[in-house]
Amino acid sequence: MSSDDSVGAGPADENHLIAERRAKLAEIRTRGVAFPNDFKPKDRAAELARKHGHLENEALEPQQVAVSVAGRMMLKRVMGKASFATLQDASGRIQLFVTRDALGDEGYERFKHLDLGDIVGAEGTLFKTRTGELSVRVAALRLLTKSLRPLPDKFHGIADPEQKYRHRYIDLISDDAARARFMARSKTLSSIRRFMVEHGFMEVETPMLHPIPGGANAKPFVTHHNALDQQMFLRIAPELYLKRLIVGGFERVFEINRSFRNEGISVRHNPEFTMMEFYAAYWNHHDLMDFTEEVLRHAAREAAGSAKLQYAGREVDLDAKFARMTVRESLVRHAGLSDAEAGDAEVLRAKLKALHEPAPAHWKLPELQFGLFEAAVEAELWQPTFIVDYPVEVSPLARASDADPSVTERFELFITGREYANGFSELNDAEDQAARFQAQAANKEAGDEEAMYYDADFIHALEIGMPPTGGCGIGIDRLVMLLTDSPSIRDVILFPSLRDES
Repeated sequence: MSSDDSVGAGPADENHLIAERRAKLAEIRTRGVAFPNDFKPKDRAAELARKHGHLENEALEPQQVAVSVAGRMMLKRVMGKASFATLQDASGRIQLFVTRDALGDEGYERFKHLDLGDIVGAEGTLFKTRTGELSVRVAALRLLTKSLRPLPDKFHGIADPEQKYRHRYIDLISDDAARARFMARSKTLSSIRRFMVEHGFMEVETPMLHPIPGGANAKPFVTHHNALDQQMFLRIAPELYLKRLIVGGFERVFEINRSFRNEGISVRHNPEFTMMEFYAAYWNHHDLMDFTEEVLRHAAREAAGSAKLQYAGREVDLDAKFARMTVRESLVRHAGLSDAEAGDAEVLRAKLKALHEPAPAHWKLPELQFGLFEAAVEAELWQPTFIVDYPVEVSPLARASDADPSVTERFELFITGREYANGFSELNDAEDQAARFQAQAANKEAGDEEAMYYDADFIHALEIGMPPTGGCGIGIDRLVMLLTDSPSIRDVILFPSLRDES
């Protein structure tokens, strides 16, 4: 076995192992270049397995397939004059068969003193062992990078979830599931990007530093631009800039963007997160719902291999047509109210108070319905469900319904009890938008830190004229949680926000 099999030991033992490795590195430095940069691997483990893994050794070994591989040494078994090691590269793992005869006494002795975690380059030929494992019969072996710290226990990886997030590089080395999860994230993003372009959308980039935060009701991060000598904000959403592009004549645009909200951290929330927002001229909220459904279904098939998923032990079916219901209908279906009760402000107020939820005296019927929806219904929506007809008061950028001006042509998509998307027919009436901004500004003056600012330049853009437009934002992090059956948003963000260790 390796010389440092006690990698699960305590701090004192770990410090001893680090000291041993530093001593080895010091000795390596005396022989010349300690960290060479001239080894170029020509092969990947997974590709070798794909091309040659199906062959029996009788057919494989006579071919003398020459290979060159590099990666991290994850396992090592020293057995006299012949030893085995497992090399891990970005694609997977392959076994090395190392002998004294091939490397010579000095080379074999150096191999024996390698540690788990060291990065090596190996050249040789392919064969299969008696147990049928594809292996490299090593003719030459070089140490490329000396690992000075021991890896976590090779069978259990990092046990503490917070340490997995804090030291993601170790998590990725030691946990196959973690690597697969982030490969699925990459597939999700690339599949969505291709889907959007194929459907006539142009990918754009908009500012991350905003002079006025807008596009959502949220508390922004505040910074200062020294050269301009002005306060700036990290964007909470790209919405208002994307709609400016619709005004400018780009009729279909999308952005996969990083946004920032100075709010709580939980299994569902990270202050820095990824969204995909898209806008299409001459679309309404019905068009958006149809398209959002297609986007998610496509991403699931590409990244997870199926639109029928398992999440937390329960099925989620993205293949089936997504349900659609109004806020009021959802109260009847999931909160145990009759239709008459769902339309009675006093009944709703009493229900909210019974649940110890806020029900301010100034709230009218739509706000009370929305409040009870958030308190009693949202968590019950497991299968994909679009909720529509949100109150104007909580939708300052959405177009009001012509049939009922108290609600907007807005929807939110819920799956597994969580919001995944938010979209609406955009408000393109400059005067109406100005009045709503003024109401938001009044709320901010009254102490609401999440209320929107008045954005005069955006009003100027609407006064130039924006065609009827639909826009939607999809939470990428939550989508990846769903596609990878991950319980926490931190599991799908490579480097989530964490409190300083000190």
